[in-house]
Amino acid sequence: MVALIAIVFLGSALGKISGSDQMMKMAAGFGFSTGSFQVLGVVEIIAVLLFIFPRTGILGTVLLASYMGGGIATHLQHSQPIMVPVIIECLIFVTAAIRFPELSERLINRKIKVA
Repeated sequence: MVALIAIVFLGSALGKISGSDQMMKMAAGFGFSTGSFQVLGVVEIIAVLLFIFPRTGILGTVLLASYMGGGIATHLQHSQPIMVPVIIECLIFVTAAIRFPELSERLINRKIKVA
């Protein structure tokens, strides 16, 4: 699941950084300049790299979840469908709950036995 999330975010980030036509149309539709969209691509890469490595995985989870929350808000603001960003957000949380039992323990306030 980590690989799937990494592929999704790295593909999106590379499209933003490279300035692909589809991404630039999306940026214009959301009111972003090319430069700000490229900065978002760099933020995506940093967040996904932090998410991939176990030592910084929880920080990466928080950054990716926050990033996707902003994406959902942007989609809502521009009357775009939100199902895809919501699914990605859920995938991030499920993956984090599986990878980091201590995160689940904190959120539900009980010990989880790992076999």
